[in-house]
Amino acid sequence: MDFELPEDVKDIQRRVAAFVNTVVLPAEAEAGEHTTAEEFDRVLEGLRDEARASGLFNPHLPPEWGGLGLGALGMAIVSQECGVSGLASLALNAMAPDEGNMHLLLETANPEQLEKYLRPLAEGRARSCFAMTEQIAGSDPTMLATTAVKDGDDWIINGEKWFITGANGAAFAIVVAKTDPEAEGRNSYSLFLVDDGTPGWNVIREIPVMGTHGPGGHCEIKIENVRVGPEAVLGELGQGFQLSQKRLGPARLAHAMRWIGVAQRSLDLAAERALTRETFGKPLARRQTVQNWLADSAIDLYASRLMVLHAAYLIERGDDFRQEVSMNKVFIAEALERVVDRAIQIHGSLGYSTDLPLERFYRDARAARIYDGPSEVHRMVIARNVLKAAMSGGGTKPATGGLA
Repeated sequence: MDFELPEDVKDIQRRVAAFVNTVVLPAEAEAGEHTTAEEFDRVLEGLRDEARASGLFNPHLPPEWGGLGLGALGMAIVSQECGVSGLASLALNAMAPDEGNMHLLLETANPEQLEKYLRPLAEGRARSCFAMTEQIAGSDPTMLATTAVKDGDDWIINGEKWFITGANGAAFAIVVAKTDPEAEGRNSYSLFLVDDGTPGWNVIREIPVMGTHGPGGHCEIKIENVRVGPEAVLGELGQGFQLSQKRLGPARLAHAMRWIGVAQRSLDLAAERALTRETFGKPLARRQTVQNWLADSAIDLYASRLMVLHAAYLIERGDDFRQEVSMNKVFIAEALERVVDRAIQIHGSLGYSTDLPLERFYRDARAARIYDGPSEVHRMVIARNVLKAAMSGGGTKPATGGLA
């Protein structure tokens, strides 16, 4: 088994790391949480210009769409480097929800839809959102209540969406709606492309959150008699749930990739503090408790990296990756919280202050166990697959990431 990265991926890794350290990190102060939307957009556009000039824009897209053509393994490496700063993936145009939407459009859209919707995303001229979540349904997709009813050749969409990331100011939304109430559960949903400004598409508010407030926020949306034509259907009717899951699986892993970058930066800060801070005549680095915290964080990072790379490997091979991605989502979300918490403790009151990014990392990390499926739901799915493997009589190895 070869753990050596291909030379082209190592080269991109070095270039991205240098870009983040020399261009992105110095810009963080200009694009903080209290920056106006206009100022943030100005800073981001400058970073994107730098990314284009550096040949790092759209690492996830194929060359014909202006990208680097990286697969899941390459993006696992790039996203870890980008995770060091929340601005980095945005600068490279490879941040949720747009990254996942671009992949979905590439695989599903017809030529006209690609030109209308993917083109502006790929060029960084527009943002998008993925409107699936509903407050009542929560993590149960079979409870989604938004409907799309046929009216001649058109569709009339009604419903309410909740916590839709990036919706405010998005040029379009990919909406999950029930089109066939008579169909069996998950086969009753379809996807629709809805342009911003369509009558009846109402972004009610950006929901206030404890973590970082990104572009477009997390929004509550009311959909009232939105009329779209047949050209708005994305993919096949009745395949909305399956296509959504196809999008969300790799998207969950992309989050985990970036979380590793956050955890790495937190450990770097913690180790530096341990080496330079003295208490009672000794540096913190000589305290056994602090050494244990640093060691445990290093172990969390090592395990997280191997898990992400294995899941990315499965995706690139075309294997079933759902169990491994769920395990990634649970473990790395919780490892991130542990690593950041230890780093704050090592810094004491300084770690709790806004002088360092750790308090922001801590607030953002809390959301990791909730979005794209809470840890409890993923554990339920993981356990179900373990039991299914056990009942087959061959042991549980196939459900534990065992290599064939």
